[in-house]
Amino acid sequence: MRQIYLVFAGILIAIPFIITAVATPAPDTYGSFNKSFTDGVPKDTVPVPKTDTSSRRKDTTLRPVTAPEEVTDSIPVSTDYTGTDSMFVPKLSKDSLDAPITYKAKDSIVLVVPDKRFYFYGTANTKYKKTNLSAERMNYTQATGIMEATTALDTAGKPYGRPQLDDNGQAFDSDTLRYNITTQRAKIYNTRSQYGEGFVASEQTKREPDNSIFGFRNGYTTCNLDTPHFQFRARKIKVIPDKLVISGPANLEIEGVPTPLFIPFAIFPITHGQQSGILVPGYVVNAQKGMGLENGGYYVGLGDNFDLTLRGEIYSYGSWALTASPTYRKRYHYNGGMTLSFSNTRFGDPAVKTEFSRSRDFRVMWNHSMDSKARPGVTFGASVNFGTSKYNTFNVYDYASRVNNNLGSSISFSKSWQGKPFNFTSSLTHSQNLTTRDVNISFPSATFTVNTIYPFQPKELVGRAKWYHKLGIGYNGTLNNSVTFKDSVFGKSKMFDALQSGVRHAIPISFSIPVFKNFTFSPSISYSEYWFTKKTIRAWNPNKRISIDSLGGIDTTYQSGFYAARQASTGVSLSTALYGMYQFGKNSKIKAIRHVMRPTVSATFAPDLAKNAYYDLYYTRDSQKVRQSYFTSSSVGVPSEGRAASISFGLDNNLEMKVFSKKDTSANKEKKIKLLDGFGINGSYNFLADSFKLSTFNIYARTNLFDKLNITAGGTIDPYAVNSRGRRLERFVWQEGQFSIGRLTSANIALSTSFQSSDKKSKQKEQELQKLENEQSTDAAFQAQQRQLQAIRKNPGEYVDFDIPWKLDLSYSLTYTKGIIPDSGGVVININQYLSFNGDFSLTPKWKIGVNSGYNFVENKLAYTNVYISRDLHCWQMSINLIPIGTYRQFSITISPKSGILRDLRLNRSRTFYDL
Repeated sequence: MRQIYLVFAGILIAIPFIITAVATPAPDTYGSFNKSFTDGVPKDTVPVPKTDTSSRRKDTTLRPVTAPEEVTDSIPVSTDYTGTDSMFVPKLSKDSLDAPITYKAKDSIVLVVPDKRFYFYGTANTKYKKTNLSAERMNYTQATGIMEATTALDTAGKPYGRPQLDDNGQAFDSDTLRYNITTQRAKIYNTRSQYGEGFVASEQTKREPDNSIFGFRNGYTTCNLDTPHFQFRARKIKVIPDKLVISGPANLEIEGVPTPLFIPFAIFPITHGQQSGILVPGYVVNAQKGMGLENGGYYVGLGDNFDLTLRGEIYSYGSWALTASPTYRKRYHYNGGMTLSFSNTRFGDPAVKTEFSRSRDFRVMWNHSMDSKARPGVTFGASVNFGTSKYNTFNVYDYASRVNNNLGSSISFSKSWQGKPFNFTSSLTHSQNLTTRDVNISFPSATFTVNTIYPFQPKELVGRAKWYHKLGIGYNGTLNNSVTFKDSVFGKSKMFDALQSGVRHAIPISFSIPVFKNFTFSPSISYSEYWFTKKTIRAWNPNKRISIDSLGGIDTTYQSGFYAARQASTGVSLSTALYGMYQFGKNSKIKAIRHVMRPTVSATFAPDLAKNAYYDLYYTRDSQKVRQSYFTSSSVGVPSEGRAASISFGLDNNLEMKVFSKKDTSANKEKKIKLLDGFGINGSYNFLADSFKLSTFNIYARTNLFDKLNITAGGTIDPYAVNSRGRRLERFVWQEGQFSIGRLTSANIALSTSFQSSDKKSKQKEQELQKLENEQSTDAAFQAQQRQLQAIRKNPGEYVDFDIPWKLDLSYSLTYTKGIIPDSGGVVININQYLSFNGDFSLTPKWKIGVNSGYNFVENKLAYTNVYISRDLHCWQMSINLIPIGTYRQFSITISPKSGILRDLRLNRSRTFYDL
């Protein structure tokens, strides 16, 4: 009877070979084995020299080597023979593996030598190349090369220790697993594995050597629970790793209940990176457009530098829309994208012409950014948003677009010459008011600037600098073409008639001299010349009919040609800074208040070089007139009329306070608080003016109280009195018996603040959002984040962050203006007062309510309001959006998976009510 011996503490104990195993309590039993056995002896035993084969067969004192932890003497033991010996060469069998298998088990490992089988008990683990298998029970048969892993039962009869297979990045969780090490095929029962964002659960699974998977009786879901909230049930499924999950006919099952929704086949992409494919449309119901499919289309990936997204919408009442969104990028050079949208909206019955209307609209958006390192000294960027005024009316429903009635575009190019004072910029700008339908376009616009140079300053200064060393001269040239028109005349002759072109040249000469130590004396000389290509002449026409009951109005004509006007001035300025501080007692929490004043006084003289650029405009029947320039609509400005010998004055103030602070770790225990960041007044007095020598006073103030409340305010005060029709009189207000420095003709104040829960996670996320909004980058991934951020801002109900318990943003604005209407001479007063607020709060950890709205105090009514309610359904999310008041009222409810791969699988029900 053959025996095998166990080495333990250097003592040999003979035991029957059938029974024993190597059993160790904690720590685990470790070892390694190869599929090659020699006469029933595992390869990891100590080999006998090849020259003594007879004794090797008969020797009954072979010593199998167990795990290193079980060796108690000082002799090092190796579990794998990898060296070479000149005395012998180990003989390997033909079915040997090309790599060792390492193994361990907490309870025990049993080797049945005649059957060539291994048994592993207690949290067993084996590793072979990139395959890692763990289970409570495992056994390996050398003859077949099959490793089997199963669960075990606890004292209550419940299974535990499910097999876990990680094969080259693919993970499987199952009840029973059989893996053939030779063929690398596997049969898995009741398994669950993850592919990308999706999970596949199968009753039976076959794994092929190429890592492809065939499943029988499967469920596909993006829910990560053991019992998912929803899944697609399919009889057969195939998984091509890192590419696709393909299934035959599938049925949607929710909470274990089958639904009537069947699909003939399904393809779930799991490819990382760019992949062309179909974009599934979403079903909607619109009260005005009918039933429809939205946002369906196709994505075309054309490599690392270009891709294209095509989307379309179609409705049962005949409306449709198409959108093309190409993006392009070249790493370290540039990045951009464009959106071209066309829509055809139909309302009513075409057979009844009085009730039928159609609107054809378009929208063009383009953004381009250039990497600053691509061409040092050159920058090019574009942000274009242009379209018809009705596009938002019929095609956009989000809150941000509804409350924004202005569109703007900007395309700019700039170049600076390194080491030289030259700079060049060129741009195209566009602004559009969707309410008034006014459009303003400036193109082309160009500016060439020569920075201030000091011609009398030596390259190497020796000794003390002279006053003329600081004499500087510069140049600024501006070319601008602009036109303002209604969007209905775009591209027509009326638009080109209103086109204004002009050039302005400016040559400033200045230098500064410190005087009396604390003062700065700055003389200056400036000359400007204006070139125009068109005159604008406005004249009173008593026969012009404005309405049925009114005659008389202003006619406007244009006269083309070349016209020039000039302006020159010289002046000096003196400025300084004065500091004052008041300190409180030692026991006061307020330590000190510091006041900084920065007064400025300047004197300017300007001859009258622009007299021919002005004329008398009569604007009423009783011949009331006002001086107006022929170039009022000029794109480069207009020179001032009349001689001027004026003194300008200004005073800026800053107020700060120091208080006691327990949080300050320094010895002073003081904290600085800004009471007023700035407040002041400025104006001028013209000694040579025929009338109204004193200018209006401009006052302003700004502060940020407690780093929480931003306040800005400003106003204009007119020191002259007016008559009953609002015309200024040559008398000061205080001469009329009023105790006042003047009349308030315009004023504005704005306050804004933000509050949110003090949760650390919420603050961190808000900072990350602000960083994304303010950061600039040309990286494609970053641009994708920006587009996702825009979607979050536009659809807050579908992108709710439940980690922020509550937040509230408030802003208030008040504006006041009082002026004279030039065409009629009447006085008009405009007051606008508006409060906007938006925020959200969590009713429970899974329910959130939010609102975006405002209140117009002038009209005493709520502004456009959007209320949304969101519910976190674990792997799904429900959002309810409600626009309860206004011209465009809307209600919609959307339920969609959170997973990006199933984002288009959404259920939407919406109703829209137009109050046309």
